[in-house]
Amino acid sequence: MIMNDKIASKLKVLTTKPGVYVMHDKDGVVIYVGKAKNLKNRVSQYFRNSPKLSKVQAMVDSVDHFDYFITMSEMDALALESNLIKKYQPFYNILLKDGKQFPYIKINMKEAFPKLEIVRRVKNDGAKYFGPYFAGLDVREIVKTVNSAFKIRTCNNKITETSHAQRECLNYSLGLCSAPCTKKVDRAEYMKEIDRVINFLNGNDDEIQNILQEKMILSAQNQNFESAVIYRDRLKMIDKLKQRVVANLPKNIDKDIFAYQTDGLSGVVTVMVVRGGKILGVMNYPCLDAELEESQTLFNFISQYYQNMIVPHDIILSHELPDANLLQDYLGKKLNMVFSPHGVNKLLLDMAKENANEYLSKHIEKEKLKYNNTIGALKVLKEKLELSRVPLRMECYDISNISGTNKVCSMVVFKNGEPSKKDYRKFKIKYVKGSNDFASLQEALTRRLIRFKNQDGESFKERPDLLIIDGGKGQLSACYEILREQDLLSIDMISLAKRIEEVFKPESTTPILLKPGSAELKMLQRIRDEAHRFAITFHREIRTKKQTYSTLDEIQGVGEKKRDALLQAFGTSENIAKVSIDELATVSGIHKALAIQIYNHFNKKEE
Repeated sequence: MIMNDKIASKLKVLTTKPGVYVMHDKDGVVIYVGKAKNLKNRVSQYFRNSPKLSKVQAMVDSVDHFDYFITMSEMDALALESNLIKKYQPFYNILLKDGKQFPYIKINMKEAFPKLEIVRRVKNDGAKYFGPYFAGLDVREIVKTVNSAFKIRTCNNKITETSHAQRECLNYSLGLCSAPCTKKVDRAEYMKEIDRVINFLNGNDDEIQNILQEKMILSAQNQNFESAVIYRDRLKMIDKLKQRVVANLPKNIDKDIFAYQTDGLSGVVTVMVVRGGKILGVMNYPCLDAELEESQTLFNFISQYYQNMIVPHDIILSHELPDANLLQDYLGKKLNMVFSPHGVNKLLLDMAKENANEYLSKHIEKEKLKYNNTIGALKVLKEKLELSRVPLRMECYDISNISGTNKVCSMVVFKNGEPSKKDYRKFKIKYVKGSNDFASLQEALTRRLIRFKNQDGESFKERPDLLIIDGGKGQLSACYEILREQDLLSIDMISLAKRIEEVFKPESTTPILLKPGSAELKMLQRIRDEAHRFAITFHREIRTKKQTYSTLDEIQGVGEKKRDALLQAFGTSENIAKVSIDELATVSGIHKALAIQIYNHFNKKEE
């Protein structure tokens, strides 16, 4: 490659200290973020005329300039790298979605009478967590299987050693709960049942299988065939778990196996999860990472993967990690990392590698299609619409109202061509009178851009690359005036008119017609339709809330339950206004002080 002057001059003055480097393309878009123990050595490697993997060379060919940040240590560099990847979501970095967490079964041992909960985030709260469960294992069915075999509670009631409910629930009558709520069982006996549950979740299936078989036979003998079928289905779940047992592996063993395979352009990390001696699941993660070494790519993946997840003691890896001690410090746990496994560990790693190769051979075309429909489409949009930059962050705005009432505006965000729902925002239109979509769009956009300039609000801090207005030339002109008022004309803006999908640009009377069915037009249609859906949903929520609104909602201390109790007792707000304090105090949940407050609310003296 021919190095440009900006890169060459910066390489000469690079420090040898640890830090983070940020690669930009010619549009200023961040395309890669990396960390280094020695910034000068690491960054220089990218620009040497030496053979590189295709994906690395593709990234390097796109680099126009780079920035760097010096840190006090490698650990600080790793933390900063993680934050910058989340912020910029560069195309050539591994990007694991935060929101896609696999389910765990949680038992809070601090409770007097614990129960099973399904959670997707692991906390350092002293509870016991089992999982993650995926790839054909339904965690809800596992919980149901446990509850049908062991007499533990399923209710959400707060039960302590001193609390006492008035009566047991139906589960006690069905023999499915030991009723700790009415002290039919003491804590010591109840915890013995919990220990049996934990024994099963740790991999010991024999006891629960025997219990369910006995219940199934007894139900059949009593001609309770519906219950017998349920127990039969629960036994099928146990059989499914037993089929996942790893031969020659103790039941109390937990391991994670990571295998990375690449063809030079595409890559995949396969994760195999072993808990209690069973393979709970295998998951393939396609990843495009412009690291120079495969081992560093695997390091980058694992450092993201274990956020909000339990880290087992044993980790089997296809590559020896360059900074194993740094990873342990980052995860805060001493790990037994095995790079050259033997015996059953080698068998597990070979299985993971086989899965990775199979996935890679079948899904390369799928990943290429995804690229063409996202980043590829955005690059085409930049050229076809003559935008100032590739629109990696697009925002679309739409208004929803009925006859000018309950006016709302939606702000939908796409990043790298895909919805970023955590960045969606909605606006209630406060100042516009009547049905005026132009003015409503202007109000919402003004509030959004002011918050950008003030760096106020997580989603509002980021600069949009492209603003899309749902509508025609009139809506676009109105919104462009707001860009002018806020001195932000450097932000690109277009509108999309639905009738024949015309794209309008400011200060141009000629619409642009993108090719029907093209990836770039579908991209605009998707974000426009999503903004429309989001606006209508918000509008309906407000309308429904107003339809159920009562003057009782204005009284402090009167929530939904107390409001409903008052309305059930007296019929209407008008009737409530006529009753005495003593009559109000007869309603369940309404104490004397609150009755006085309600009475005073309806009987205010005119000043």
